[in-house]
Amino acid sequence: ANIKTEDEFWREYLSAVQPEGMEYFGGNLAAFRDAVTAGGPGYPGKCTLRVLNQHATSLSKTFLAKLTEIAEQSRDFRIELS
Repeated sequence: ANIKTEDEFWREYLSAVQPEGMEYFGGNLAAFRDAVTAGGPGYPGKCTLRVLNQHATSLSKTFLAKLTEIAEQSRDFRIELS
């Protein structure tokens, strides 16, 4: 999917991962941090999320950097940007 906004990213995340508590997931970086570091709503379980062709998206470098930073705080979740 050619993701252009953060809202689109969160919708695609939920669609692709089908995490526990997805109906309660806040759809923002704070909610994502809670999910992957504390098992909160939206917790994906042990997995790797791949963001392909990141340079073709309209997502900000800051947003992608924050995703990476959050993933580094988790033992079970990884993110790969390419």
